[in-house]
Parts: sequence; structure tokens; C-alpha cells
Amino acid sequence: MYARRRHVYFWMMGACLFLFVGAWAVVRLFSMPVAIGMCVVAMVIPPVAAMVANRRGPEDRWWDDPSGDPKSDEWWDELDGKKRRHD
Repeated sequence: MYARRRHVYFWMMGACLFLFVGAWAVVRLFSMPVAIGMCVVAMVIPPVAAMVANRRGPEDRWWDDPSGDPKSDEWWDELDGKKRRHD
């Protein structure tokens, strides 16, 4: 799942770079308002890409992972009603 989010992030950031470079290298020669519009769209992409890359999916079970502190893990397991198996 992490790899898919990472690929989507890089594709979005590549599109952002393409829009900025394309707007000021080529499109501005033909239409300044279109170039500015492309830059506005490119400006919105990085925050959206960061949200996509950091989104937790339903299959990401990060809250169930042990913290490494046995006392804290035991306390949380007790609150969650889980029985811990002792190794």
C-alpha cells in the first residue's frame, strides 16, 4: 500500500513540475492567462499530493502495533479489552 501511495505522490509532483515548466517555457508565449492558470493548478498539487501520500488506509493497522513500552502496551490492551499473550 505504501508503494502505491508513493507512486501517486511522485506522479502528482511530476505533473506539478510539468505544469510549471510548461507554463513558463512554452504556454506563456501564446497565452499569458492560460500560463497563469496552469501555475495556479500546479500550486494546488503539492498539498494534495502530501495528503495522498500520508493518508492512512483501512488496512493500515498502525494503532495496533506495540509501542515498545511493555507497561504502556499492557495498559492499552486492557483498555481495548484484548488479552495479551506473553511470549
